[in-house]
Amino acid sequence: MFEKEMIIWAKHLYPLCRSITGKGTRKTLSFFEKINPEFKRKKYRSGTKVFDWEIPNEWNIEDAYIQHSTGKKFAEFKKNNLHIVGYSEPINKYISKEKLLKKIYSLKNQPSFIPYVTSYYNKDWGFCMSENDKKKLPRGKYKIVIKSSLKKGFLELSDCILKGKSKKEIFFSSYICHPSMANNELSGPVLVNALIKYVKKFYKKRRYTYRFVLLPETIGSITYLSRFHKVLKQNMLAGFNLSCVGDEKNYTQVFTPNEKTIADSALYSSLIGKKNVRNLSFKYRGSDERQYCSPLINLPVTAFYRSKYFNEYHTNKDDFKLVTAKGLGESFEVIKNIIDTFEEGIFTKNIIKCEPFMSKRKLYRNLSKKDLYDEKSQNTRMNLIAFSDGKRNIFEIAKELNVPLSKILKEYKLLKKFKILK
Repeated sequence: MFEKEMIIWAKHLYPLCRSITGKGTRKTLSFFEKINPEFKRKKYRSGTKVFDWEIPNEWNIEDAYIQHSTGKKFAEFKKNNLHIVGYSEPINKYISKEKLLKKIYSLKNQPSFIPYVTSYYNKDWGFCMSENDKKKLPRGKYKIVIKSSLKKGFLELSDCILKGKSKKEIFFSSYICHPSMANNELSGPVLVNALIKYVKKFYKKRRYTYRFVLLPETIGSITYLSRFHKVLKQNMLAGFNLSCVGDEKNYTQVFTPNEKTIADSALYSSLIGKKNVRNLSFKYRGSDERQYCSPLINLPVTAFYRSKYFNEYHTNKDDFKLVTAKGLGESFEVIKNIIDTFEEGIFTKNIIKCEPFMSKRKLYRNLSKKDLYDEKSQNTRMNLIAFSDGKRNIFEIAKELNVPLSKILKEYKLLKKFKILK
C-alpha cells in the first residue's frame, strides 16, 4: 500500500538541495503540504534562542564549482549537490592546488564515493569529491566559485495534527534537511506522508490523536520542543522517529532510555518475525530521538530505521539502487500494524470467566477447517486469551508470546467478534 506513491514522491524531491534552512527545504515542505493539506507551516527567525541553541542564518546556494586555469570545471554543484560542503560561505578567488586540496573532502576507504559534509555553525567553505577524482586534479591554479548567501531568514517546519476522540497522541517525526540522498533523508518524510493518508482514509473516526512533524534534524526538533514540549509531555502516549526506512537490508529499533514505554513494545512487537532485526539500546541513538528522549524532555519516542548503519550512508551512493518501493512498503506495513492496533484498542480483557468453550464457536481445531486454523494459530489464540488480563497491552503480549503483532491483532479481532475479549 502506497509503495508506488512513496517512491514517486522521493524521486521527485531527490534533486533538491535541502539544508536546515533555505529554498530547498521550503520547496520540500510545500510539496508535502500539497499531498496532505493538513500540514501547518511554522517559521522561526534567525537568531531566535531555542533552549541552548540559536537558529542560524538562512543559507541558499545557486551554484558552485572548481575551475582549472585551462577552463575545465570540477566538483560542479549543478551536477551533484553533494559536491558542496553544506552552509559554505560565498567565495570567488584563485587558489593553488596545494591549498585547494586542503578544502576538498573525500573518502579514502570508499574512493568512488562523494561524501556529504556540512559546517552549519562555523563560517567555512569546502568541496566534496570522490577520492579517485580528487587524485586526477591537474597541477596549476584554480578559480573557486561558490554563489551562496548567508542572511537573516527563517527555519521552517510543518506539523499535521489529526484529532481523535482522545487527546492522547501517537507521534511521528522525520527530517527534511539533507540534499540528494534517498535513504538518509527522503525515505522518512515519504513514509510519514503515506501514514497520514492511511489514517485519514481508514480511520475517519479516530480513537487517538495523531501528530506528524517534518523538520530539519537536530535544530528543528530542538526548536519544536522549545515551543511544544509541554503539550507533548502531557498528551504523548507513544512516539516514533522515522529515519533511513527505505532499504531492504535490515530492520532496526533504537529503544528509549528505559526501554519500557508503550512505543518500545509497539515497535518491538511489530518487528517480531522479520529477518535481520537489530534491537539497539539508546547508547546507539542517531537521529532526533536524541532530543525527544533527552533527560529533561523524556518523551516516549523510540526510533525506527531499516539499516541504521549502511555502506552508502552520507554519500552519493545513497540512491534508488538502495531505496526501493519494496523497502518503503515493508516499512509502511511495520508502522501500519502499530496504528491498526492502537485503533483496535491496545488493552485487551477477558469477558468470560475461566477458559471459553471454543469448540461451540468453531474456534478450536477439532471443529474447524484444518487449512484455516493450524496448531500454532490455536496456541496463539489460547495464549492471547490467557494473557488478556486488562493490564498488559497487546504489544506486551505479542512480545511475551514472541508472535508477530500482525498475527496477534488478527486473533484479537476474531476474539472480539465472538465476544470472548473486549
